Amino acid sequence: MALSQPRVLVGFADALAAIECTWSLQDAGFEVVAFARRGRLPALATVPGVRVEPVTAPEDDVKATLADMRRLVAGEAPVALLPLDDHAVWLADRLAADDVTVTIAGPTGERATLALDKSRQLAAAAAAGLAVPPTADGAGASPVPPGTPGPWVVKSALAVAEHDGRLARPAGTRAATAAEVVEAAAAIGGPVLVQPVIDGVGEGVFGLATDRGVEAWSAHRRVRMMNPRGSGSSACRSIPVPDDVREPVAAFIAGTGWRGLFMVELLRDEAGTAWTMELNGRPWGSMALARHRGFAYPAWAVRLALDPAFSPEPPAAPPDVTARHLGRELVHVAAVARAALRRSGDGPPLGRTLVEVGRLRRSDRWYNWRRGTGRVLAADTVATLRAQLARRSRP
Repeated sequence: MALSQPRVLVGFADALAAIECTWSLQDAGFEVVAFARRGRLPALATVPGVRVEPVTAPEDDVKATLADMRRLVAGEAPVALLPLDDHAVWLADRLAADDVTVTIAGPTGERATLALDKSRQLAAAAAAGLAVPPTADGAGASPVPPGTPGPWVVKSALAVAEHDGRLARPAGTRAATAAEVVEAAAAIGGPVLVQPVIDGVGEGVFGLATDRGVEAWSAHRRVRMMNPRGSGSSACRSIPVPDDVREPVAAFIAGTGWRGLFMVELLRDEAGTAWTMELNGRPWGSMALARHRGFAYPAWAVRLALDPAFSPEPPAAPPDVTARHLGRELVHVAAVARAALRRSGDGPPLGRTLVEVGRLRRSDRWYNWRRGTGRVLAADTVATLRAQLARRSRP
């Protein structure tokens, strides 16, 4: 009789990194059960060997979500719970506080607070020597950072926030005047960060924080975004960990006492300054790049949570690759085409975009694809396009 595999509970199942994290865990010998918002069928459900279980959406009733998750943990008896997005980090921290008997392969307590509070992240980053954009509290007496001309980005300091028994992810916006900043801050209705708009290229620094420090370093740079004016990436390329941020990132991780996987998101401007945007204390969207290079961060995070003495074995010579998301690349082309039709002049030329997106290189790899899993890639692409159409149809 075959021995059963240790089970890991992951969620939410529609998180951008869900499929890649699942493959990482399966390759490491874990069985994966995922939780999804009731009524949704995520692309993850097409991955062989994965079972998706419904829970109440925390946006509807967070107490009911927690009750559903307690029942799920009791029924499935997983060895660990790996939160895949900020909502799941918040929920997993509440489960840990309630002494639910499952190992959380993610932040809890003060680390969870840090993971969900960008103001604390920026303060810790500045103390560690990382460059932090001038930042103000939009609800304060001086709503914009002194000496910074507009426009500004107005965003919630909290990745998720509970209001009236519901868990929400407050949306940010741009503001051209101080009056617009105050209006946007009031609409968010909670702690707000106001920063000048910085033009630059996104970078990410990744690793696994253990008692020995940061291990298994890697990094990437954005190639394209879904919306050229600013959004999530549709393609990113591996790069060496930049020398100017390696030591301060290590100091940042040490100073906060962080443990587990992490991503420090940066924006490098034309002058070469790498501005710190935030800490992602859960799996990040470009996990495909890590997997294709041999960095099994999700599996390592679970192993570390189960055994604090665990040390990862990163690849000795990881390949340089570009990871591309098919659905998001199509969204990028559509965004450039719309700008061209409007003749707005605020995006790259359509012809050049078609050439770049259509060109396939030997170093290209695809999000959510591996040999024999074309159905998974197709389901994810359709889900991405549907989500974009739904977003554009909202008032």
